[in-house]
Amino acid sequence: MDTGALDVVIVGAGLSGISAAYHVQTRLPGKSYAILEAREDLGGTWDLFRYPGIRSDSDMYTLGYSFRPWTEPKAIADGPSILRYVRETAEAYGIDRRIRYRRRVERARWSSERGRWEIEARDTATGELARVTARFLFVCAGYYDYDAGYTPDFPGRAEYRGRVVHPQRWTPDVDYAGKRVVVIGSGATAVTLVPELAKRAAHVTMLQRSPTYIVSMPAEDPIAGWMRRRLSSTAAYGVTRWKNVIFGMGFYGFCRRAPGVAKRLLVHQMKRRAGRTVDAATHLTPAYDPWDQRLCLVPDGDLFDALRRGSAEIVTDHVASFTERGIRLRSGRELDADLVVTATGLQLKFLGGMQLEVDGARVEAPRHMVYKGAMLSDVPNFAFAIGYTNASWTLKCDLTSEYVCRLLRYMDDNGYVSAAPRKNDPSLEEEPIIDFSSGYVRRALGAMPKQGSRAPWKLHQNYALDLALFRHGRLADGAMTFQRRRPADATRAARRRSD
Repeated sequence: MDTGALDVVIVGAGLSGISAAYHVQTRLPGKSYAILEAREDLGGTWDLFRYPGIRSDSDMYTLGYSFRPWTEPKAIADGPSILRYVRETAEAYGIDRRIRYRRRVERARWSSERGRWEIEARDTATGELARVTARFLFVCAGYYDYDAGYTPDFPGRAEYRGRVVHPQRWTPDVDYAGKRVVVIGSGATAVTLVPELAKRAAHVTMLQRSPTYIVSMPAEDPIAGWMRRRLSSTAAYGVTRWKNVIFGMGFYGFCRRAPGVAKRLLVHQMKRRAGRTVDAATHLTPAYDPWDQRLCLVPDGDLFDALRRGSAEIVTDHVASFTERGIRLRSGRELDADLVVTATGLQLKFLGGMQLEVDGARVEAPRHMVYKGAMLSDVPNFAFAIGYTNASWTLKCDLTSEYVCRLLRYMDDNGYVSAAPRKNDPSLEEEPIIDFSSGYVRRALGAMPKQGSRAPWKLHQNYALDLALFRHGRLADGAMTFQRRRPADATRAARRRSD
């Protein structure tokens, strides 16, 4: 089944896919586009995850879109509120009418002769394969596996008589009221789940192998509230957004320049919040420097409140094995549990697992380098949207969408049919695409593309620098190469149209 040709195909109808669609239809109003979405509804992450207490780990003034203000009081918002915001944005701009649901993109083939991508998408309900051609392919599928999270192969799991669930597979029938719960993990999901489960569970234990930096922030931004009462929603949102961007960049820079001081300050605030109920040296003092891994955010210190009340505790140890009644630790202690939640992380999957080919040659991601954090070397008319590791996801995705539109307009103005970044500097050195020590990153680096040792192949992880680069940087910068249609190709194209 061939569904016709388009100017732009966007893969994914999550937070970044809706952003991409807005920018394409607003900045390039003459372009045809469609969104191919594998799931039955839009929203991406915020439609997929249903575990108790799911919320953002970034403030909504930066996680929200640049073009649509976040107007709700909570800056650290719950998942249903974020999903509603994404859906309302798609409806407000008519983007929802451009989404083709249950279309899982399996393969995309670029033809230099035709100057087009042929995209194969499987209908997840019928199994039918649909094909669509596009001048430009923009992948907004995130970077982790929607099918399954990461769960280690714990010894003795088959002996356990209780229930084991990964947060990515949470369903409404998971019963935790009045039960003893062990949450394995210490990342963003774990620190979100523990205080929420503790409201109804008999007791919750957060079992961590090593401590994590946990930062408490107000659920509602008092400065944003003050400005909303005095300014228009757009003006208040814009000012708050920049306030939070500048603070985030400053805090990240401080942590990198003075990691020892930053570590002492962060541990001190965790210790103060948790009180005497927690041995801070054992459970709240990470072995690594701040931002070697992403910091965890808790609104209004809810995790620390649960720890002080005694409805939750932190145990720092390793799983030796599951038992019939719970988990035996390496120390010999056994944790009784009616329910075990494996908040053990995600699995990264570049481009949602889709296969790319360029003129018959398969694109092997590790052999390619990332250009401006948005394109792949030697892959024409292709971009992908991923967010920052040290700031909100949407900040970078919005900029990437703006850049793609600039690039397409430039190509039209100059008669180009394709654009591809080329590594033409032999002194350029390869580096890992993500400079994190987190387990989910280390497990996936071998299947990911590389970044370079300097711009434009280096990821800044800095919104201000990227803002200048993406909005005002030269498009023909020496690394980006452009192609016009050759006369022979134009003749063949005209012959095909006449046929």
